[in-house]
Amino acid sequence: MPTDAQIAGGHKANLNNPKTSREPKDNSQKILDNEFNGGNVPKASNTKDKNPGNVAGGLKATMKNPNVSDEAKKSAGERLNDM
Repeated sequence: MPTDAQIAGGHKANLNNPKTSREPKDNSQKILDNEFNGGNVPKASNTKDKNPGNVAGGLKATMKNPNVSDEAKKSAGERLNDM
């Protein structure tokens, strides 16, 4: 089930899509205004509701990815050690 932030994000994307016609944009704005405080919804925290195994796997993948900067690899390693 999507979170409020994900739903609001979809409506925000719709508002910024140049290929979307006026009617769906108006509908998205109405939903954001009425149900999501104008789109001002809290984001998920860094670890809340996330599977620690998946987070660790992503950090390990970052450390091995040749397209990632050394700085990002170092940051991923530090975050992994802090888990």
